[in-house]
Amino acid sequence: MDRRKFLNNLSVAAAASIAGASTLSAKADALEDEMARQLEKRRGKPGLCYIDGRPERIPGDDRAGLMGTDPLLPRMPQKPTLTDFFNHRFGSASHLLQSAKLAMDSGEDEKIVLACLLHDISVYSLLRTDHGYWGAQLIAPYVDEEIRWAIEKHQALRFFPDKDFDYEYPEAYIEYFGADYKPEPYIVHEHKEAKKHKWYRTSRLITVNDLYSFEKGVEVAIEDFTDVIGRNFKQPKEGLGFDGSKTAHMWRTIIWPNNYL
Repeated sequence: MDRRKFLNNLSVAAAASIAGASTLSAKADALEDEMARQLEKRRGKPGLCYIDGRPERIPGDDRAGLMGTDPLLPRMPQKPTLTDFFNHRFGSASHLLQSAKLAMDSGEDEKIVLACLLHDISVYSLLRTDHGYWGAQLIAPYVDEEIRWAIEKHQALRFFPDKDFDYEYPEAYIEYFGADYKPEPYIVHEHKEAKKHKWYRTSRLITVNDLYSFEKGVEVAIEDFTDVIGRNFKQPKEGLGFDGSKTAHMWRTIIWPNNYL
């Protein structure tokens, strides 16, 4: 599906939502949301779902399964950088950008700024479940071990208040999960162990800067962190996904998220 055809197929409600957005950034977010909805419609069932022993075909496509760049997704450069993933694959990552800006404006160390920028990338690109672990694994070959550790452990720390850092249990979690929600035992254990670790402060500061609502009127671009990324993220010359690292396959999955095989 080309871009013109996509725009022609927009519902009245979707077109109105995009046209009525107040800024270019908001229009882009609304467009991305609609593209995601249309993408779900055309995907069909996952590759493991079969009808009469045969894989279900993609509606409107003669092939049994998609391979290569999905026509609804922007084409990635041959040697993609972290910035390219933010611009072309992470969707609306305003949460990450604003969290990193908050840390930067608070005068935090660049390691903490980068950790805030990357702490939820799994949510925006791979999985929500155990996103701290997935995100930490994704970036492990390219960042300092302290950043990797902090991102992994923030998943547990966010459920536990810490008066020393003026961190309270997020009100949003009461709305999301209910007032009686109790974290799983492994999360409780991770928090207990992390509190004794030398890098506890780094991970705790991710939660401190982890915004659960967007600051109105504040627009942040990934390019605002070009220098921070350049000094603290080891960009492979072959491009993320093609450098042979232990997590290169994860980056390729983000590049081609709907490949049949």
